[in-house]
Amino acid sequence: MLFIDNETVKQVLSMPECIEAQDIAFRGLPSGASVHRPRIDLYVPTERTDAYYRWGTMEGASKELGVFAIRMKSDILYWPTDEQGIQKEEKYSVRPGLYCGLVFLFDTNNAEPLAIINDGILQHMRVGGGAGLGAKHLAREDSQAVGMIGSGGMARTYLEALCAVRDIRRVRVYSPTKAHRDAYAKEMSAKFEIDVQSVDRPEAAVEGADIVAACTNAQEPALLGRWLAPGMHVTDVRGELDGEVYERATVTVKQGVSHSRPRNEDAKHMGDGYNNGDYMAGNEEELARLPARLREGRVGDSGDFPTFNDLASGAIPGRTSPSDITLYLNSGNQGLQFAAVGSVVYKKAKEQGLGRELPTEWFLQDIRD
Repeated sequence: MLFIDNETVKQVLSMPECIEAQDIAFRGLPSGASVHRPRIDLYVPTERTDAYYRWGTMEGASKELGVFAIRMKSDILYWPTDEQGIQKEEKYSVRPGLYCGLVFLFDTNNAEPLAIINDGILQHMRVGGGAGLGAKHLAREDSQAVGMIGSGGMARTYLEALCAVRDIRRVRVYSPTKAHRDAYAKEMSAKFEIDVQSVDRPEAAVEGADIVAACTNAQEPALLGRWLAPGMHVTDVRGELDGEVYERATVTVKQGVSHSRPRNEDAKHMGDGYNNGDYMAGNEEELARLPARLREGRVGDSGDFPTFNDLASGAIPGRTSPSDITLYLNSGNQGLQFAAVGSVVYKKAKEQGLGRELPTEWFLQDIRD
């Protein structure tokens, strides 16, 4: 069994491989060759009176890839307001600047534990790769300009994925902190040898773009529908879109079905919330710490949209005109993404002799449970 850290993941995983592995795994869903369990988060009040503890899990497996994965993360969440008055979600494990997220990978042919993988790089790559897969099918073939809302880790892998599927030549990036967006522009210009410029308004990033990506941790919409123009392709990280984006989209496709759990009327705070799979402890006063958006769900996302497999199989037409506004909601198959991309990381680490060996017998027992 291997322990694979973030540096090893960065060394072995390429974006084209990340996109291809997800494509294979997603296409197995209609036939039953792949399966996933939508994300479930469990919230518990913490001693910190402006915060909550969150335990999150998601699972997936692919017969073709021969693996099962469960991704688990342990966070303290809080929601400060920045200098622009925008409420954001921040998190940490133990102390600010540290995080705990792990992917456990298992062999579906003999149930052997294969690897424990730090999820930092893998998480950013699988989300970016998912957006790239959507753009591959929905963005105009001649797309060259990107409008990026956000300048963090996800914004970096989103751009990497978009460059992998389209001939991107120009990027305009906005985020509230000038130093962050300037650093992003400098880094991405050098990495991809393209024109990346920082702008001081989100609508300036969107103007003239062929592909628009919202990659933020904002608790209210960061991308507004009135900024969009015919022909654009739009993608998101976590539903940071206003209702007009959904109204203006000619074609809306969702990566997968994430809202599979009905609202549980018998248990007031179980099975509802942002993911419709959130389980929330706490009294009314404690629950009031949570942002309304987290308690009440996503704006505009009813969960009734066609999925990537509807698009890839030809069950729906996708883009039919250069003037269509296409929208790809980049969530739903999270657990399956970790199985697909985790499989690539494990196989390449084994081939290259990377990762730290852990005795498999530590994780096995002779007592039947």
